[in-house]
Amino acid sequence: MLVGAVDAFAERGYHATTTRDIAARAGLSPAALYVHYPSKAALLAQISSTGHEAALALVEAAVARGTDPVERLRLVVADFVAWHATHHRIARVVQYELGALPDDARAHSVALRRRIEGAVEATVADGVRAEVMTAPDPRRVARAVLSLGIDVARWYDPAGRDSPAALGALYADLAARMVGAAPEGGTQ
Repeated sequence: MLVGAVDAFAERGYHATTTRDIAARAGLSPAALYVHYPSKAALLAQISSTGHEAALALVEAAVARGTDPVERLRLVVADFVAWHATHHRIARVVQYELGALPDDARAHSVALRRRIEGAVEATVADGVRAEVMTAPDPRRVARAVLSLGIDVARWYDPAGRDSPAALGALYADLAARMVGAAPEGGTQ
């Protein structure tokens, strides 16, 4: 049912998707949705929570793997972008249907987003303090970097020429350049 909902929401948007659309994609009757979820909104809330929690976990894991601020930023961006490409359908729903969530689910997702943004902001601020990055406002830079990765979910096509890993590497280089750090293995 979750896969059917993700596919329907990604293709048509939350408001244009009916419970009948979701049930048909899951091979169930329309009433079957209500056996598992009290509403279409509850289903969206589950998708949003799961997707945001996965994104937060990968950001925290990437930060933990890095040994210095530039490496941490590169790892976060590479993993975040690759996740948004690999899971572009769920990421599209998670990132672009926030406004359709009920208030409590929206508050939960916004809190997770703030934690993601905070991890990137802290990484940039660490880089500025270590004088290996230049960023006039680490919070705004973090938002810009994350926005680049989020937008991948909007346009990514698995049949295209770039793999998720290749896009992650490219965006990691772009993010490093944005903060005045050299791309991996290179000079500015």
